[in-house]
Amino acid sequence: MQNTNQYKVLVVDDDPDITELLQYNLEKEGYEVTSAENGKEALEKAAKFNPDIILMDVMMPVMDGITACRQLREKPEFRETYILFLTARSEEFSEIAAFDAGADDFITKPIKPRALISRLAAYVRRGNQQTGEENKVIQIGNIRIDRTSFSVFKDNEKITLPKKEFELLSFLAATPNKVFNREELLNNVWGTDVYVIARTVDVHIRKVREKIGEDHIKTIKGVGYKFNTD
Repeated sequence: MQNTNQYKVLVVDDDPDITELLQYNLEKEGYEVTSAENGKEALEKAAKFNPDIILMDVMMPVMDGITACRQLREKPEFRETYILFLTARSEEFSEIAAFDAGADDFITKPIKPRALISRLAAYVRRGNQQTGEENKVIQIGNIRIDRTSFSVFKDNEKITLPKKEFELLSFLAATPNKVFNREELLNNVWGTDVYVIARTVDVHIRKVREKIGEDHIKTIKGVGYKFNTD
């Protein structure tokens, strides 16, 4: 996928005015768009539509966005899908819950279409850059990271990571033993044009550790994190 009109977007919101607004602006930019009214319908539409990007409200009837996101991430075909939450709720615990469920990004309503389009364009650019630049394998001890296939192996056993967890692990492992603070990790993994709170890094580090083991990523208290080879 090299340009926006090859990207498919699923908009999930129970407010028809919002879905209509987003669909109009996204289609104008060349995206292929479909919509769903709740999390349950989103799961059904995603299975048929196979979106590259999902824009999803948090609070919805039938099934909320957090539950839908978690269920999507359990399916192999959606582990690399870009999921961005749109919500009127700005409490930190809602944001942490969204990232814990596997979200890539989180923005609060009222939605500014131009800002959203800019954010999605940045995601498209990063995806295209990664396609051409990250063709290599990182092997450190019993961990092997294949950046061409987004695969991680521990003792030759494959471990499945959602895209942001993979990118975070890959970034740290590319420069082992170098300590990165949270701001550096946010800027390099999420991008400077995406606003997420610093605790997002902590959530993703915890989830990566759960899958590859506690010893590989070390916390440097008061500073940040590093991929440990000691």
